[in-house]
Amino acid sequence: MRLVLRGHEPRWLAPVLVLLAAVITFVLTAGPIRAAGASPVAAYQRYLLTPLTSFRSFSEVLLASTPLLFTGLAVALAFRTGFFNIGAEGQFLAGAVAATWVGIGVPDLPGPVAIPLVIAAGALAGALWVAIPAVLRVRYGIDEVVTTLLLNPVALLVVQGLLNGPWRNPVSQFPESAEIGSGFIFPTVIPGTRVHLGFVLAIGLAVVVWLVVGRTGTGLRMRAVGLAPTAARFNGVPVERTLLGTALASGAIAGIGGVSQVAGLQHQLTGEISPGFGYTGIVVATLAALTPIGVILVSLLLATIQVGAESASRVLQLPPQMGQVVTATFLLVTVGILVLRRYRIRIRRPSRTSEVPS
Repeated sequence: MRLVLRGHEPRWLAPVLVLLAAVITFVLTAGPIRAAGASPVAAYQRYLLTPLTSFRSFSEVLLASTPLLFTGLAVALAFRTGFFNIGAEGQFLAGAVAATWVGIGVPDLPGPVAIPLVIAAGALAGALWVAIPAVLRVRYGIDEVVTTLLLNPVALLVVQGLLNGPWRNPVSQFPESAEIGSGFIFPTVIPGTRVHLGFVLAIGLAVVVWLVVGRTGTGLRMRAVGLAPTAARFNGVPVERTLLGTALASGAIAGIGGVSQVAGLQHQLTGEISPGFGYTGIVVATLAALTPIGVILVSLLLATIQVGAESASRVLQLPPQMGQVVTATFLLVTVGILVLRRYRIRIRRPSRTSEVPS
């Protein structure tokens, strides 16, 4: 039995493989769930179905998916062009810092001015945060995986330094900033819920990325650079400029995600502004096969499991971390099984040898 390259990938193959990955994930996680004292069927009902059964819980799914949409889209765009941006976490934090700086610096600005300003500030901060690794990659060939990853803890240290220093809350003295001005707060888009403008922005950006990458000459050049940079350069594609532009756009999207978390949900900067949204964005982009539509679907799936884990913890007494176990298992199984999109299993049958008459 060995793997051989496929000559053609059927359209039905990817959905079937993802469904197979879901079944394998259920089998692998049934044991830990049972050991924790719950029925696997009941647990998965809480993880996947309960969050979709009421308007309130579904709105929480949309809210939880918002930061994942931004970081997943940022990573998918960069990876598509061959710029392996592992620093969406740092760019997300940079956008959050910029949003806070503007929001507490000029708190009296009216909404029509404040909201575009804070979005632009976050996008600029995210782009600037990725600019150094991008220039190092383009000019000197330094691996961006290392440089973008190393900038993530630097961004976290900047946040902690600000919150324990000049931005410490003047009223509570807790390591959290003062609240941003009311004009900077994103309005809710669904009455009676916490779903805010950030979700609409994320969906809008996903549509824009889908159109640019799949329907324009710029997108064709991006895909060419990602697939075969040497061949693209031979055909006149400005590889370095394409890489740099894509990296800056990726950082800007992640930075807007940080703005969304500050202006849409928390209204201030805290040390827990991101529990790892940038790293989860890599998971989202990988499961989505680097497609914007896939990023939307995977973000909603992971958000559903996250909201469902809270329900399972209350009702079934499962540890909240069990949802992370399910998500991680699903990722590993999916990444492994999607190899079959490019390869198929060939079983070598023993050859029959005919007897030579004596």
